[in-house]
Amino acid sequence: MDKVKTAKILITFIIVVGIVGVWFLEPIAQDVKYHIFTDQRTILTIPNFWNILSNLPFLLVGIAGLISIFASPGIFLSSEMKIAYILFFSGVALTAVGSGYYHLSPDNESLVWDRLPMTIVFMALFSIVIAEYISARLAKLILWPLIILGVFSVVYWHMTESEGNGDLRLYILVQFVPMMVIPLILLFFKSEYNDSRGYWMLLFAYAVAKVFEHFDEAIYNALPVLSGHSIKHIVAAIGIFMLLRMYNTRENLKVKD
Repeated sequence: MDKVKTAKILITFIIVVGIVGVWFLEPIAQDVKYHIFTDQRTILTIPNFWNILSNLPFLLVGIAGLISIFASPGIFLSSEMKIAYILFFSGVALTAVGSGYYHLSPDNESLVWDRLPMTIVFMALFSIVIAEYISARLAKLILWPLIILGVFSVVYWHMTESEGNGDLRLYILVQFVPMMVIPLILLFFKSEYNDSRGYWMLLFAYAVAKVFEHFDEAIYNALPVLSGHSIKHIVAAIGIFMLLRMYNTRENLKVKD
């Protein structure tokens, strides 16, 4: 069996197991303790100052990405999927706004505006990787259904929370399945571009950011300047910056030939 067929089987297995596994889980409500962050300092009259300010890198790299798409003559992107790159970097910029708003007064209501743009980022990135490594036609076909699914996962969670039986299962599926499948696509499929390091750096930054998020309090106690959650924002934004840098420096091998 060749590696492409192996990859397709593994990807199908992960998606099916993810869907079935989540289906058989009991509904997962949002833990209210999630909203209690270690660093709650008010600075310049702004509550939770560093958790808000640390979102600024998302805004900067999101805007830089959009500028590159529309103005950089050297950027190499899949021409058929330009809208996906626009959605990705727009989602990154909006994540700064949504997360900043959430951290002003963390609760389930404000968390909606944090999560909505993030689902756009996840789904757009998934479509971009599929376009560059598997099929632009397939990616174009599933882009908007994926975006709608991502947005719906947050709307569904919020509706169920409002009814007193919160259910995060679909949102969890939307966030983590692409992050499990993308590495397999990068490993087993070939791209027309000569560099994939930006994707690996982004995935690594995402994993490291999750570690910082998990150890929010321990990191704040060790480094009282910033908490783990604030550093999470910065690390994730650095990963996106490395991806943007790759877009601006890689070459299209077909064009080169």
